[in-house]
Amino acid sequence: MTEPIQHPEIVEALHARNFASLKEAFRAAEPIDLAAVIEAMEEEDRAVAFRLLPHDKAADVFEYLEPEAQEGLLKALGRDRVASILNEMSPDDRTALLEELPAAATRQLLHLLTPDERRIAVTLLGYPEDSIGRLMTPDYVAVGRGWTVQQCLDHIRKHGSDSETLNVIYVVDEQGRLHDDLRIRQLLMADPGAGIADITDGKFVSLKAWDDQELAVSVFAEYDRVALPVVDSHGAMLGIVTFDDVWDVAEEEATEDIQKLGGMEALDEPYIETSFLDMVKKRAGWLIVLFLGQMLTANAIGWFQDEISQALVLVLFLPLIISSGGNSGSQAATLVIRSMSLGEIGLRDWWRVMRREVLSGLALGAIVGAIGFVRIAIGEIVTAAYGPKWPLLGVTVAVALVVVVLWGTLVGSMLPFVMRRVGADPAASSTPFVSTLVDVTGLVIYFSVASVTLEGHLF
Repeated sequence: MTEPIQHPEIVEALHARNFASLKEAFRAAEPIDLAAVIEAMEEEDRAVAFRLLPHDKAADVFEYLEPEAQEGLLKALGRDRVASILNEMSPDDRTALLEELPAAATRQLLHLLTPDERRIAVTLLGYPEDSIGRLMTPDYVAVGRGWTVQQCLDHIRKHGSDSETLNVIYVVDEQGRLHDDLRIRQLLMADPGAGIADITDGKFVSLKAWDDQELAVSVFAEYDRVALPVVDSHGAMLGIVTFDDVWDVAEEEATEDIQKLGGMEALDEPYIETSFLDMVKKRAGWLIVLFLGQMLTANAIGWFQDEISQALVLVLFLPLIISSGGNSGSQAATLVIRSMSLGEIGLRDWWRVMRREVLSGLALGAIVGAIGFVRIAIGEIVTAAYGPKWPLLGVTVAVALVVVVLWGTLVGSMLPFVMRRVGADPAASSTPFVSTLVDVTGLVIYFSVASVTLEGHLF
């Protein structure tokens, strides 16, 4: 096992111009380790170190670099070296790089590609930004439907080195239409003289080039594949999407949803690399909306100032009521949004979700309501703080908790469906937004219940 190279030693050798030992170290190291070392260097050292890489490793190392480091190297390296790297990069990684660059820079780099690679790059860049077509690579192994197993094995030996993966082999007809996919194990274990048609069943899973990338995430999760074929509207095979590319998409989508659930816009760059102004812009919008929403809380309290002035003891339990409703709503929203993201539920399931959440809300409300009543009873026994009417106060708090928790659960579970129905991202119905909405309405519920249960007793 090769020991990972260490950044300080590499930088020291670089500054000492000990290029011979560096080349030897680079030759033995893994591309992913080399990329980490180069990224950690100062910008002026990166180009020098990159030029020392073996030519057969340069493109692999370049693919592991972050976009910022890639752009810096493209500016620092010579035209011939850039052309070599771009032509050797896998098409999907090259597409990801080109779409990050300004249009003028992309056009210049396209001219450095060979005619075949330029055609592939232009094709992939022609698909919508978040489509599966941008993720796919045309480097795969396809075999003829009428071939024998032996013909397929010979074809794999001849062309397999150019494929992104050899785990799956694709069966196409004369028109290039996909008919099946075969695990390499099936071919290796089959009789060499058998026909491909004899070992295929026509059952396969594919993606459309124009489908959204999020669909690929759910399909990979459902069918547990390492690669999936991409076809056009006529079933002709265009390329494949591999698990590593889809994993990146899943990570980006999960990060975006988590940030939205926190009550802010999703960041376009990693947290550390996001500028101060962008960070403020991303967070200020929702913060202002939530602040304005919380101002309604003061209005709600003002509507019931007469009741409050007659029974100040009600104010003691405001935090309990508000937090319980907001927490139950946030729980429900998080569960529903995550289930939507995983494809477990869709718009048509809203009624099933509502029925479940009504029962859940009642059960949860009864639990916290009972705890609230016991809290008041113990407080009265220990401190005699609530007076002879404490049972009515306990009932008021308990009933209010049941209703508020039920209401919070319903709001939290149904709001994502409303957002999805109007074409918005369900994650935008963030938990702070649900909490703010339930806080305001929870106050109204609490004082309305108190007006009924305590009428003629404390009021």
